[in-house]
Amino acid sequence: MRVLSLVHGPHVRSELWGDVVRAEGHELVEWDLPRQAAPPNGFDAVMVFGGEMNVGEEGRNPWLHDEYELLRGWIADGTPLIGVCLGAQTIAHAAGGAVGPGPELLSGFYETELTPAGLDDPVLGSMPARFEALNANGYCFTVPAGAVRLADGPVTQALRVGERAWGVQFHPEVRRDQVLAWWRVEAARPVAELEAALDEKLAGWQELGRKLCRAFLATAQSPS
Repeated sequence: MRVLSLVHGPHVRSELWGDVVRAEGHELVEWDLPRQAAPPNGFDAVMVFGGEMNVGEEGRNPWLHDEYELLRGWIADGTPLIGVCLGAQTIAHAAGGAVGPGPELLSGFYETELTPAGLDDPVLGSMPARFEALNANGYCFTVPAGAVRLADGPVTQALRVGERAWGVQFHPEVRRDQVLAWWRVEAARPVAELEAALDEKLAGWQELGRKLCRAFLATAQSPS
């Protein structure tokens, strides 16, 4: 497959998921939407990653309007699509959900549980029924009408729009130095405390993240 990685800056790239895509024998094309025009057509699957900007900040980031239109098109034509953090929020917004500041800034690992629909989902169902998910976000989304909630935690952690579009609020793609750099800019707890938790839990979390990515790629290759 040709897989598009839609990113929003140099510090929020495909990271471990890019490694998985290539290891599975697929072509990965990374596209920085804020700095480039809209990507070309011809991709078999799309991954949309995080960013320091938010839904609702279109005045400073007018390219967000382009992203919403791209997402609506991919959802409508059934292109396999998965968004992470900001990517999940833009998918939710494009599908009619509400996105805004969450009840608190989330930094670290949080208990997350799959819903019954999540347990049966071909992508999220690859995860344990309960797990600690790495979060680094201050915004959250509501589940749009007609979409399906797949995982819950301190905020909604995952959804599916239609049959081929997924969004996860948590970060299953990160590397250690990447997430520590985010937390040094803004975090809900002291960075030393977060770093200790990261050293304890990151290896297991990354293995789950790779598993989730492989499940998405396998589902993307299956008939719709």
